[in-house]
Amino acid sequence: MLSGIVSKLNATIYCGIPETVTRQQRVPTSLYRHSVLSLSSLHSTHSSSHHTKSMAASASNAVLGDVYVDDLASSCGNVLDLTKPAGVYFKDGTRKGCLRASVILRRSQPLYCTLFAGSTFDAANWRNRNSSFFRGPWSRKFSTSSSAGTTHDVSSEGSTPDQTIAARKVLKMVSGSSYLPHPAKEETGGEDAHFICSDEQAIGVADGVGGWADVGVNAGLFAQELISNSVRAVQEEPKGSFNPARVLEKAHSKTKAKGSSTACIIALTDEGLHAINLGDSGFIVVRDGNTIFRSPVQLHGFNFTFQLESGDGGDLPSSGEVFTLPVAPGDVVIAGTDGLFDNLYNNEISAVVLNAVKAGLEPQATAQKIAAMARHRALDRNKLTPFSIAAQEAGFHYIGGKLDDITVVVSYITSFTSE
Repeated sequence: MLSGIVSKLNATIYCGIPETVTRQQRVPTSLYRHSVLSLSSLHSTHSSSHHTKSMAASASNAVLGDVYVDDLASSCGNVLDLTKPAGVYFKDGTRKGCLRASVILRRSQPLYCTLFAGSTFDAANWRNRNSSFFRGPWSRKFSTSSSAGTTHDVSSEGSTPDQTIAARKVLKMVSGSSYLPHPAKEETGGEDAHFICSDEQAIGVADGVGGWADVGVNAGLFAQELISNSVRAVQEEPKGSFNPARVLEKAHSKTKAKGSSTACIIALTDEGLHAINLGDSGFIVVRDGNTIFRSPVQLHGFNFTFQLESGDGGDLPSSGEVFTLPVAPGDVVIAGTDGLFDNLYNNEISAVVLNAVKAGLEPQATAQKIAAMARHRALDRNKLTPFSIAAQEAGFHYIGGKLDDITVVVSYITSFTSE
């Protein structure tokens, strides 16, 4: 992929690797030391109303307007019978490359939000300021709701004194990230993109569709522009009334670059987490070492993710699923691209988080550990992975991990007493 400068933002963009879609969750890994803008993956469908019904992966090709995608990405796994080419095909049989790609946006100065590009983190001071995070026990109340009106509640019976105390405190999301581009794309930086807005308490990831490279289009530029527009939209949200669907709609309407991308945007408010996810990027919530929530993957078919495209050529933001999730101090949110979720299961990610928290690691260090584990698994030719299982269910003989860009954003939910 190309490496260029966005004059409007004066930001260098690194674009690169293709991604794939699976039924399983994925988490992106990007690591930065300055401020970084990243946007969750967005893959919408043609629809005028917000969809919150999850789409399970299937082995059949799915129709998207006048095109269908059959994009099985290559990896270091056993690809004996994995021969389907990757890309988007029009009804007339012509091919339009559309594998997902994402971008990393780096700036010397923040654009609305604080950018993270691997900034140093004072773990000792953070732990002193947030010592209650490491003590527990933590609140057990948890619920989710979708924009379609369907509500899911998962809560424990009764309440504890700790819950009462937590209710008098203000929640805060402390985030860090790690990004590992595909080994073949290290020079150009890969195609994932993400942001962390500390003041706005928002994070996001995006995964560009790399197959566009087959027709000379750098989809990473689409992901980068979508992310930068998402950051602006987040900054413009009315205080106290964050609407992720509105943010994504606004960001998409202003994104003009060719290409397509998934998207996932998450923000913490007084009501809890507010999020929208479109495509096969997404997030999980971990509590006490257990995964208590995972955003559903949106696929039209196996390896055919929902994806946003400029104009109305792809899925629409209204197809994204919207979530409202009450969270408690001690919860950990892990957002990522499919480079993470194609290679690691939820329980494997949760185990890393549990051990990292016990060791007092900061969010960035935790993200790095998760990303490193996902990369190690991606290089394993013999281990069953979420991607290999999905491929086998779709009729392919595939064993091992899937080499890809890996973006991981880890957010610790902590609290402080309001004045």
